[in-house]
Amino acid sequence: MERVFYARTHPFAGYYSGYKTFTTVYRVPNLSHNKTFRYHLNSINGTTNQADTISRWHQRGVRIFISLQPFFEMTTRRHKETVRNIYERLYQSIGPLKWWPADSPFEVIIGAILTQNTSWTNVEKAIKVLKEKNLLDPRRLYSLREKALAQAIKSSGFFNLKAKRIKSFLRFLFEHYQGSIDRMFSEDTETLREKMLKINGMGPETVDSILLYAGGKPVFVVDAYTRRILLRHGLISEKAGYEEMQHLFMDCLEKDAALFNEYHALLVHTGKHHCKKQHNCTLCPLKGLTRRHRVAMAH
Repeated sequence: MERVFYARTHPFAGYYSGYKTFTTVYRVPNLSHNKTFRYHLNSINGTTNQADTISRWHQRGVRIFISLQPFFEMTTRRHKETVRNIYERLYQSIGPLKWWPADSPFEVIIGAILTQNTSWTNVEKAIKVLKEKNLLDPRRLYSLREKALAQAIKSSGFFNLKAKRIKSFLRFLFEHYQGSIDRMFSEDTETLREKMLKINGMGPETVDSILLYAGGKPVFVVDAYTRRILLRHGLISEKAGYEEMQHLFMDCLEKDAALFNEYHALLVHTGKHHCKKQHNCTLCPLKGLTRRHRVAMAH
C-alpha cells in the first residue's frame, strides 16, 4: 500500500538558508513505522512552520512600516522647513559673510589644513608669514623642507604635525595632478573626495572645506557649530555622525555651492556669537524657531 506525500514550496524558502524547497509530488511507500523517515518528515514540517512564522513577522513588519510612512514623511517635511527657515533667519539677520577670505584656491587649501584645532586668528598669522616669504605657491612649498615649513607656520599651533599634513597633500597634488589645482578640481566630486580622504590628516571637514571653498563644489561642510545648532533644534540625535548631518542639508537644499558656502558661514558665525557651549539665546536670530528650542530656553 502506498501513500502520496505532497511537499510544498514555501514562498520565503529562497530567502533563508536551510529551507528545503520541494516542487515535485513524490509517491512513497508507507514508512510511518520507520524512525528515520519520521525524523526527516518532522524536520520538513518544522522548517515549513518556521518559514510560516517568519512570513507572518515579515507581513506584520510591512504593515507597521506602511502605517508609519505618513509620520516619516511629515518629519522629513518638518526638517526641510526648519533647515530652510534657519538659513532665511540667519541671512536676514546677519547678511552675507562672503567666506572664505583668501586670494587664491591654494590659500584656501592651506588655510583649511592650518585651521585644524586652532582659531582663525592664528591661521591668519601663519598665512601672513607664508606670503611674506613668498611661499604660498604649490611648487615652492613642495620643494621646501618640512622643518622650514613647520617654522613658517609656527603660529598656527601643532606646526610640526600640520607641516606633515601639508606635505602629504602636496605629494598627492603632484603625484596625481602634476601640481595643478585646476586639474585636481576638474575631477568628479565624489571621486576626488574619496581620494582626498585617504591623505594623512585629512578628515571629512577639512576635505569638504577644500572642495566647497577652494573648488566651488556643492558639498556641505559640517563642524562642531553645525552639530550644536542642529542638536539644540531637534534636527539630529546625540549619536548623529558627520555623514548624517551632511545629508540633512544636501537632501533639504538645492545643490548650490554658493548657498552651501553662505549657509555654513552663517552657522559658524551663529555658533561663535550665540549658540555657544553655554547658550545665549536672548539675541540669537534663531530664538524660538522650534518647539524643542523653546522648551530648552525655558529651562
